[in-house]
Amino acid sequence: MPDWQATMISADEEFDGAPLLRGEFTLETGHGEVSSATLHLSALGVVEAWVNDRPVSAELLTPGWTSYEWRIRYRTHDVTEQVLAGGDGPLVIGLALGNGWYRGRLGWSGGRNIYGEQLGGWVQLELTYADGHTAVVTTDTEHWTAGPSAVTANDLYDGEDIDARRRVDGWRAPGFAGDGWTGVHALDLDPVMLEPYVGPPVVRTEERAPQRIWTSPAGKVLVDFGQNLVGWLRVRARGDAGAVITLRHAEVLEHDELGTRPLRTARATDHVTLSGGEDVFEPTFTFHGFRYAEVDGWPGGIDALQADPDALTAVVIGSDLRRTGRFASSHDLLNQFHANVVWGMRGNFVDVPTDCPQRDERLGWTGDIAAFAPSAVYLYDASAFLRDWLRDVAQEAAHADGMVPFVIPDVLKYSPRHVDGTGEPQETTCLWSDAAVWVPWSAWQAYGDLGALAEAYPTMAAHTRRERAQLSANGVWDTGFQFGDWLDPGAPPDDPFKARADIGVVATACAYRTAVLTAAAARLLGHDEDAGEFETQAADLRAAFTREYVDRDGQVVHSDCQTVYALAIVFGLLDEDHQRAAGDRLAALAVESGFRISTGFAGTPFVTDALTLTGHLDEAYGLLLEEGCPSWLYPVTMGATTVWERWDSMLPDGTINPGQMTSFNHYALGAVADWMHRVVGGLAPAEPGYASLLIAPQPGGGLTWAETSLETPHGEAAVHWELDGDRLTVEATVPAGTTATLRLPGREEQTLDPGRHTVTA
Repeated sequence: MPDWQATMISADEEFDGAPLLRGEFTLETGHGEVSSATLHLSALGVVEAWVNDRPVSAELLTPGWTSYEWRIRYRTHDVTEQVLAGGDGPLVIGLALGNGWYRGRLGWSGGRNIYGEQLGGWVQLELTYADGHTAVVTTDTEHWTAGPSAVTANDLYDGEDIDARRRVDGWRAPGFAGDGWTGVHALDLDPVMLEPYVGPPVVRTEERAPQRIWTSPAGKVLVDFGQNLVGWLRVRARGDAGAVITLRHAEVLEHDELGTRPLRTARATDHVTLSGGEDVFEPTFTFHGFRYAEVDGWPGGIDALQADPDALTAVVIGSDLRRTGRFASSHDLLNQFHANVVWGMRGNFVDVPTDCPQRDERLGWTGDIAAFAPSAVYLYDASAFLRDWLRDVAQEAAHADGMVPFVIPDVLKYSPRHVDGTGEPQETTCLWSDAAVWVPWSAWQAYGDLGALAEAYPTMAAHTRRERAQLSANGVWDTGFQFGDWLDPGAPPDDPFKARADIGVVATACAYRTAVLTAAAARLLGHDEDAGEFETQAADLRAAFTREYVDRDGQVVHSDCQTVYALAIVFGLLDEDHQRAAGDRLAALAVESGFRISTGFAGTPFVTDALTLTGHLDEAYGLLLEEGCPSWLYPVTMGATTVWERWDSMLPDGTINPGQMTSFNHYALGAVADWMHRVVGGLAPAEPGYASLLIAPQPGGGLTWAETSLETPHGEAAVHWELDGDRLTVEATVPAGTTATLRLPGREEQTLDPGRHTVTA
């Protein structure tokens, strides 16, 4: 552990939940100029930092959200330039604190101060002088003071209020002594809890201008930014001192007005109070999921705003991920759907992988990422992001006897209401808890990082053993609380638990896949005894599944719906004859439904693969390209720019689904993007980390061309195919140091060396 000398300090007064902290220090003399300066920064809450009135970085919401009970991250920055900017004068460090996840509202039960009641700032600045002398400057109770900021309220759900009249000039300059400033006091912090970031920070990723500004039927000024995004509005305005501009945010319109009901209790509203001069506001202690904004109190009204649309800018934020995977085709709606998947991931990868970014929730639901992880690791380099989050999975599980909770970090354990309404503690649950295994396995397949898999393995093993303990005497998992095939479109809007798929079938199938993957991880890592244990567990589950659920009541798989067939086929639970029969039945169900989708969170990631594996590619494309409700493309026809939580979050008449949970930015149902990359585009790993590739496009659905590319750990891999009648031309790029297996209709398999290739079939 580093030699931490800093103290976590807190303002002696509350200062509206957004205090400023400043420390002023005299640099040592006689050692020459400072040659390097490294600043370590953390907080209880979120923090922005300056050295000598210069920002330390452009990062946002530091130190993010972790399981604060056991680990708090810190960021490290080179601030040599900022220190030197002060010349021979005093060194001033400034911190601005906000509530963030630590003390703000979390969850739909109204909980606040879940992790603590006092905000804190923590800095350790390590200086090296020209002659090699070193010194340390830290947060302490001697050199630091605290005072009010222009922020009068801040909350991730509810928004931020900024009063420009309260802005204090010079608080980051030497010699400042502002009115109302007070002292600070120390907070208890075990330095063992401090960990460096593994994942990337949250940053501004782009800006978007208004696409339309107009007056609604109710006389409200509305602004459309053309894209459902996550971030906030930067405001530039001039008006009377004390005038207030109110900004409300929402994802959709309903009856031509702002559709705020899906936000539930989240106010998602910012207030900015003008100073009388030129003001620029950025509410960086909150974020909103929105496409539309309602603006009230704009100086000069809508005419002034329309004349100066640059006065409002949507600032998009998210974790700083590098885009790696792309897809395009001859089908415009499919291309827009893929873009929606990308935007959904961007908006929900804000430090933790959340379910949604707009309502009073925004939690790290494990089921969502378990379903979406294979798509996520293709679209972006999410290796460090997921590894960081999996450390919180490990902490939460280790402190709950191996039980992986529904959300990570787990705030529901503090909630007075359990999500199923029973008030009972959480218990291991299929798919959701299985994220402890499925997510690291997806990362292993994509990146080939055995170290990351080894780090995740203890939690994988503990979870898999805990699932074994949940099984009934007959060997299947048919008891206890389960989400099951959550949000099956056939379930009533007010009862998403009522899926067509039998709970026991879904849970047992998921438990089997988990045992298989954990056994494989154990073999890779040399834990042969564990591998044998989990292989036996998988074999027992497969036998029990066959005995209890196959050929039951005249059905190939019990409950006879798309999801149970998808899981049984893809997970390998069926013998050859039953596999064939299940594929035929699944295809028949797809045709009978008019290719309307009928899967929820459990079945959606696997249904097109199940059809493909059993020789029903046409039916898989039929599901993918259907435009009626419910389907993947239906939201696109309704103007969606992200993936919805429900297949029909907006009904065909333009009204919002009456269910309580109706988000317009969830990524789970976009999990089919993984199949699009591998089967439509034709690019998949033949070995983990793309040490070798499988290039096997399977055209269908009337598409005349498609392409996909990926920045693999070895370089760019790409596939482009065109179909002219029955003539298929494939252009493939194979990265250096790898080979690819080319598998095309009507041709024997071919090995491709590194380079570019053109092949016709």
